[in-house]
Amino acid sequence: MAYEVLTVVLVIVGLILLYFIYTYNKLISLRNQINNAWSQIDVQLKRRFDLIPNLVETVKGYMKHEKSTFEAITEARNIMGKATSLNEKAKADDILSGALKTIFAVSENYPRLKASENFMQLQEELSGTESKIAYARQFYNDTVLTFNDKVQKFPSNLLAGIAGFATREFFKAEEEARKAVQVKF
Repeated sequence: MAYEVLTVVLVIVGLILLYFIYTYNKLISLRNQINNAWSQIDVQLKRRFDLIPNLVETVKGYMKHEKSTFEAITEARNIMGKATSLNEKAKADDILSGALKTIFAVSENYPRLKASENFMQLQEELSGTESKIAYARQFYNDTVLTFNDKVQKFPSNLLAGIAGFATREFFKAEEEARKAVQVKF
């Protein structure tokens, strides 16, 4: 009988140990997915960052009176270049997105610009990059949600607390990015 009790206790301890190993490995896997997802956002932001000077140079010849638009894009690009943390990059991304929306809205008043092959190609590349950024943000936030659920829900929260796992922040748009772009002439 003592042998049977010892066997049951060892099985229970073994199952608990296996659960903790599984949970710990799952938390590590999710943390790595979050880091990878952020890296994918960063790659797309860099791609957009690199495309912007080409767009600005293409547009400058047509939009001589839109100095404030170019200044906004240059300033937004500078902020993006200096951003290091997730929050700083998210804010800079919102500013840059708003500036790009403005330049595309302003371009509507320049038929020759809209017909320019370079402008159309750059606009298409930026549009594709914006879609990739949106997808990467969604993937990042989905992964953060899964990770945060695991860190906060019982019983995995016990191991998460002991192992030092903490919730992560979502990538969210600032209030400015939610507003419609207003173009004034």
